[in-house]
Amino acid sequence: MSRTLRAILILLLVASCGGRSGTGTSSNMLDDACAILRANPDYKRAFRATERKWGVPMHVQMATIHQESKFVSDARTPFKYTLGVIPMGRQSSAYGYSQALDGTWDEYRNETGRRSARRNNIRDATDFMGWYMDGSRERLGISMSDARNQYLAYHEGRTGYARGSYRGKAWLVNVAGKVQTRSQMYQGQLRRCR
Repeated sequence: MSRTLRAILILLLVASCGGRSGTGTSSNMLDDACAILRANPDYKRAFRATERKWGVPMHVQMATIHQESKFVSDARTPFKYTLGVIPMGRQSSAYGYSQALDGTWDEYRNETGRRSARRNNIRDATDFMGWYMDGSRERLGISMSDARNQYLAYHEGRTGYARGSYRGKAWLVNVAGKVQTRSQMYQGQLRRCR
């Protein structure tokens, strides 16, 4: 084996060993809204602030973040690979709790004046989601408590949602249904733990 090929293989092996960081929530508590909030008091403050400011219920925010990042602050989309092994960049620019894309995040920061907002900060991420979902309510008439359709507009973009682009994506409609179900589950749990 040539030195160059050996070096590339070692580099790929080392790169694949990177661990996940930035989460304060273990995966075994993701089905318990009360446990998530007890373990992360800053989440609770962020969700409440967004609910007060934008009107998005806590359970809708939590279900959306669960689907987008599983509460991992520095979540990113997977790599694309050429020939099955050579990484060629990420699938998209989505990053952080809310998996906001670069362009949408920049639009949010410009429109709200929150220039120093960071996608890996829970308060900024929930404020972004509130801003986005408020825009979907305004432009598309989607209720703030309608986790399914808010998620579809969030995933497809408002223009895509208005065109019905999700209708040809059975997998996405299924995911949106799961977001709705999780939202309802979290809502019931939050009533008991408040």
